Amino acid sequence: MAEALRSRWLAFTAVIYLAVFGLFIWLGLRESSVLGFTGVSRVILNVSNAVVLTIPLVALIATSQTVVRARQSGFFELMLTQPVKRADWFGGVVVSRFAVVVGPLLALLLVALVTGLALGGEDAQLVSIVLRTLAVTVALGWAFIGLGFLISAYARSPERATVLAMVAWAGATALHDFALIGVLLRVKLAPLAVFTLAASNPVESARLAILSAVDPELSVLGPVGFWLANTLGAKLTFVVGVAWPLLLGSLTLALAQRRLSHSDLVG
Repeated sequence: MAEALRSRWLAFTAVIYLAVFGLFIWLGLRESSVLGFTGVSRVILNVSNAVVLTIPLVALIATSQTVVRARQSGFFELMLTQPVKRADWFGGVVVSRFAVVVGPLLALLLVALVTGLALGGEDAQLVSIVLRTLAVTVALGWAFIGLGFLISAYARSPERATVLAMVAWAGATALHDFALIGVLLRVKLAPLAVFTLAASNPVESARLAILSAVDPELSVLGPVGFWLANTLGAKLTFVVGVAWPLLLGSLTLALAQRRLSHSDLVG
């Protein structure tokens, strides 16, 4: 954590969140009233839309260089002369990076919640939306922190780790959507198959979790939304949208730690 604060990562993430979320709020407030939300809840809804784009990028940038740069700089050679286990160092880095990536956004959401309640709390769904956004934020951040550490553990150079991180971000936020749309244009798939292909992407899982809070009927998703509403329901869809990124993050972190424990850290 001291290293992250010294390199001003906390300030960087806070500025990124304020800039991106401010833009989303400014663009979205003009049209979001048609959904029936007013006041601070509209702000939270627009922040939720920005979460699925910004959290993955910040998480990958913050983690994809950690292991490979420590290997190249000689840090591990110094660390291995101390009575410190590799797992202890890895756990400390994961916790600190998670705090730096998710902490500023959690603070912004809590400030919005307190402000909304202090101003009268007239938005009936404000608390529910904030809690759901917090859950989605934590799950999505955890997933891409794990993916970033996995990339860093296997990459042979910082440059390659950066490229892989950008490819992972682009694939999760844009290319996956284009590929899925291309498949649907050529092949007729059952709603279950479409849901499985979409939800396999943690970003899409987060979007589904957010949509289940805004529109419990999921009508915006068309036939797939009708199938989800009648098969899983809004609550179970939200659970899946949060549970899968958490599981993915745990699996990738386990693989990254295994790689760190069995690889040569000097050289």
